[in-house]
Amino acid sequence: MSDDWRPAAERALDHGRRLDRRIPSVLLRSPISRAGYWWGTAVGWMWGSLWSTGPVERRGGLWIFQGMPEWTFNRGGVCVGGCFLTGSRRPTDAVLRHEAVHKAQWLRYGMLMPVLYLIAGRDPLRNRFEIEAGLEDGNYVRRGSGQRPEGSSPKRSGA
Repeated sequence: MSDDWRPAAERALDHGRRLDRRIPSVLLRSPISRAGYWWGTAVGWMWGSLWSTGPVERRGGLWIFQGMPEWTFNRGGVCVGGCFLTGSRRPTDAVLRHEAVHKAQWLRYGMLMPVLYLIAGRDPLRNRFEIEAGLEDGNYVRRGSGQRPEGSSPKRSGA
């Protein structure tokens, strides 16, 4: 695979910017979105506390719940508010950079985040939130090559 995903990624980002212009500004980076972020963080804490069998730590501005069963999160992990829920592997600094962008997205969109993410689709190469968070840091494409990591799929490869 070459860099053929890049034009679709640019279109996804452009589409996302157009969609954002339709969202009332009172809902973005506001007390309303912050309440949604805190709600998401509370849900992440509850889910993580219920299923995490590994260490819980604070790194990169995120609460990281490790040792989660694979069925409790998508791909390599999931950011819910200020929590990163993941499996048994300790997340790298690159993955945490990626997840920190998702945390910032939660702060911007609040409760709109899950809905907007769903609308953006499951393909990380066309999902504006994954593109913004960094496809390389999220392990969706090889660093510097523009290709997916070998043997990866859009459903299990990144965070």
